[in-house]
Parts: sequence; structure tokens; C-alpha cells
Amino acid sequence: MIDLLLPRQIDNNYRGHRIALWLFGLVVLAKLAIGLGSIFNGYEAARSADGIPLDTFTPAGAQAVVTLFALLGILHVTICLLCIVVLVRYRTMIPLMFALLLLEYLCRKLILQLMPIATAGGSPGGIINLVLVALMIVGLLLSLWARERTHPQP
Repeated sequence: MIDLLLPRQIDNNYRGHRIALWLFGLVVLAKLAIGLGSIFNGYEAARSADGIPLDTFTPAGAQAVVTLFALLGILHVTICLLCIVVLVRYRTMIPLMFALLLLEYLCRKLILQLMPIATAGGSPGGIINLVLVALMIVGLLLSLWARERTHPQP
């Protein structure tokens, strides 16, 4: 399994199930949209998607949160661009990228447990993230599950 996560040669010779490629593309597209939304509409993303009560903050505090959302959005877009390169050109790295996306999510959840943010109740962002993490887990498992290859016999 380590050879599938950390292949000796990085090329486009993908060994996992094709469904994982579609799941990877779907996850990357969703994360790209989230990242762009955080950059270009950070106030609304923080307020509605994540339930952060920006209206109760001082103007400077609300601006600081919106700026941090834009910075996080740039990080997500950068990771998504790397994922797109992997999807198009270096598919042997798909399992590693799934694992890194999952690690990033789990680290964010850990940080939010240690340093929680006060929110104004339930938010759709949490549900979307749960769907994405489920897709990442299924995609990782499918990408690690090598397809059987049938070789023509002479």
C-alpha cells in the first residue's frame, strides 16, 4: 500500500478504480468553488456557509475574518490547481492527494476542536464538508484498490 501512496515513479499510469478519478475530480471541483467563494465573497461565505456572526463583530474584526477567509481560499485554490495537474498528468499520485486532502480536513477539525469559533447555529458548510470527506474516503479506498488487469496470453 505504501507503494501506491508513494509511488517510486510519478507518471500517468493509474492503477486504481476509474470511479476514484471521477470522485477526485468532483472533490477538487467542489473545493475549488469553495476556495473561489472564500476569495471573492468571503463575507457571505463566513456568514452564511460557516455561520460566523460577522454582524456582531466590530468592522475591523469582521474585516480580519473576511481577509483570513480570502487567504484560506487562496490556499484551497493552490491545492486544487496542484490536484488538477495530478489528475491530468501524474495520476499515480491520486491516492497521495486523496490522503493529503483528508489529512488537511482532519487537521482543520482538530484545530477547531482546540480553538472553536463561535457560530450562530447550524450551517450548510458543515454538511457540505461531511459529504466531501465521505467522497474523499471512498475515493482513497478505490484509488488504493488496484484493478485486476487481464493480459492476453500468447
